[in-house]
Amino acid sequence: MSEELLPQEEMELYEHHTMVVDAGQAPMRLDRYLAQRLTHLSRSRLQLAIEAGLITVNGQAVRPSTPVRPHQVIQVRLPYPPPVDIVPEPIPLTIVYEDPYLLVVHKPAGMSCHPGAGVYSGTLLNALVHHLKQQPLPATEQNAARPGLVHRIDKDTTGLLVVAKEERAYFGLAQQFFAHSVRRRYWALVWGSPAQDKGTVTAWIGRDPHQRKKYRAYPEGTQGKHAVTHWRVLERFGLATWVECQLETGRTHQIRGAHGAFGTSSGRGQNLWRGSAAHPLTQCANWAVGS
Repeated sequence: MSEELLPQEEMELYEHHTMVVDAGQAPMRLDRYLAQRLTHLSRSRLQLAIEAGLITVNGQAVRPSTPVRPHQVIQVRLPYPPPVDIVPEPIPLTIVYEDPYLLVVHKPAGMSCHPGAGVYSGTLLNALVHHLKQQPLPATEQNAARPGLVHRIDKDTTGLLVVAKEERAYFGLAQQFFAHSVRRRYWALVWGSPAQDKGTVTAWIGRDPHQRKKYRAYPEGTQGKHAVTHWRVLERFGLATWVECQLETGRTHQIRGAHGAFGTSSGRGQNLWRGSAAHPLTQCANWAVGS
């Protein structure tokens, strides 16, 4: 379960624990062992997480009944429980797929995924809570009629999000995102026309020291975090180009940073964001496709 594969802002949706079993630990079921140490989690929730592969022992998927042994390394990557204090709001939603376990919703630009940073209403979660309350879902621990987000996109990004409607699906989707078995593609319209039809942008992306809300590319190895974006041209329009991107890494604003290379470099991303023509013409759209 590599954290490198998830965008950094999405890591906030998960809690992370790593523990080493004591040398004198007697054999004990894994679910029981964890329940004694992660007391905020119920044993049944831990069992679902283990079965989904979100909890590993020495890097391997195991069963809830697996006995723990001294010196084993246990890793827990678990999505936080869906919030219980979200106020339902009758906001229209565009749902492109729904079944008893999950739904796929189209989030428009301008809508935040969830409350935070001074935003308390009008979010996707407010709308989803209202939607689920209209459905006859039993209020149990595993199916609490609360939407479970395992990934998200920026407020100003348009795209599809997969939302779990019950806990088994919640953990299963989270494991797929961690295992990179979900393919996410991004579309964007950018200024300029790259010389090639496809390529890979390698950049070192970090915050702009003068404008903390913005991110910029830095020379290799100086600062910022390594980011790799694969891209291909979908259509050219003269002054602008319609491109598709797939992320190899997950960095904050990685797509926007990578797009800066298309109109001004050979696609290898060694000179990013040179001049005004390097900025995206529009925000990105994205969707998730299960492989």
